Amino acid sequence: MSERVLVKDLQAREDGPVAASGWVETVRDQKKVQFVILRDESGAVQLVNPATREVGDDASPEQAAALALTETISALTHGTFLTVRGSLKHDERVKLGGVEIKIARLEIAAEALPETPIAADSGLDKRMDWRFLDLRQRRNNLVFRVQTTLEHAMRSYWIERDYIEVHSPKLMASASESNAELFEVPYFEEKTAYLAQSPQFFKQMAQVAGFGKIFEIAPAFRADPSFTSRHATEFTSIDAEISWIDSHEDVAAMQEELLATAIQAVADKHGDEIKELFDLDVVVPSVPFPRIPLAEAREIVAARGYEIPRTDGDLDPEGERQIAAHVEETYGHPFVFITDYHPEIRAFYHMRDEQTGLTKSYDLLYKGVEITTGAQREHRVDVLIEQAKEKGLEPEHLDFYLDFFRYGAPPHGGFGMGLARVLMLLLGQESIREVTYLFRGPTRLAP
Repeated sequence: MSERVLVKDLQAREDGPVAASGWVETVRDQKKVQFVILRDESGAVQLVNPATREVGDDASPEQAAALALTETISALTHGTFLTVRGSLKHDERVKLGGVEIKIARLEIAAEALPETPIAADSGLDKRMDWRFLDLRQRRNNLVFRVQTTLEHAMRSYWIERDYIEVHSPKLMASASESNAELFEVPYFEEKTAYLAQSPQFFKQMAQVAGFGKIFEIAPAFRADPSFTSRHATEFTSIDAEISWIDSHEDVAAMQEELLATAIQAVADKHGDEIKELFDLDVVVPSVPFPRIPLAEAREIVAARGYEIPRTDGDLDPEGERQIAAHVEETYGHPFVFITDYHPEIRAFYHMRDEQTGLTKSYDLLYKGVEITTGAQREHRVDVLIEQAKEKGLEPEHLDFYLDFFRYGAPPHGGFGMGLARVLMLLLGQESIREVTYLFRGPTRLAP
């Protein structure tokens, strides 16, 4: 590695020789002086060069070099990657960070074509076609630094509490939840594998293996032909599972503390820059989050004048927005747990309350959008078999899963949460495409 200095570290350096590397953001080629804005992963800095426009036949080597540098700068295209070597100077008149670099030499790593295929006003699909260029924007850089902080804070929360991180397989021999949402993959000797839509079964396997508390942050796949702003066919799923719980409330309490901790980390590290670039304040949620049973939530939504069209008893997206608006107005809180779902609209492995017959489960809404389903799992194999049959599932097709519980299992539960949805809502974006590094949907497999 060279002696390259990141732009963010230039202000702390004394005036003198310096080298910086990045890509050309703009060039102002004036008659007497040239300015280049060079951006790297940490920020932008102004480069300056006194222009030499012409020299005589008897020009010295220094004059010829100055002319060549001027011509090189004039020919620079937006996006060209280069290293500048020159002299750092602090000057409070320079609006961009109060420093500038007087160019001594430019070393071009790779020139960019002069015409860029996207502009600031390009549509989302067009920008997704040229995502590598779209990601050069400062806002997009911040998205993924926020993502890094968010994930690191979650991992730290879990690791400090003795959770084990697991990496479950993404190639599976059979479905984990719904056959209708599986991608089939040709496997050896005319076999078929499936891309995992959830680590659910393997999270539970860790509980019967005696791991106690586990987490995973990994890809998941859903063959769901949805074109909404919050769905993807490949996404990053944040999952956790814990043993020896009394109910789903233990899972919810862990998740709300996890989210409050992670969002606090984002606010501390990126709050000012998020305010500058996204014009919003990072609100750290108070704990505990509000809880509303599903039946009560439906009554509240109806009282607000909205009739939910679904016939299965669940909330639809507008219903979620309405109950979130109620929670914001009543409690001033961006999160709400919707609890007590009927078994008909929950997975067969959700435990049911013996008193009410409802599942010990919840959905977590953030700013009116569902980001999580969590539950206590049924760990008694005879009950699991009966609940699977009720769902029309054949127990023999679930033998590998049911075997987990035939040799003893602790009471346990957990949740799965979509990373992109959390980021989208945290940063006030309208689509998960904006906060996904490379989005995958029904009509997008490239770049």
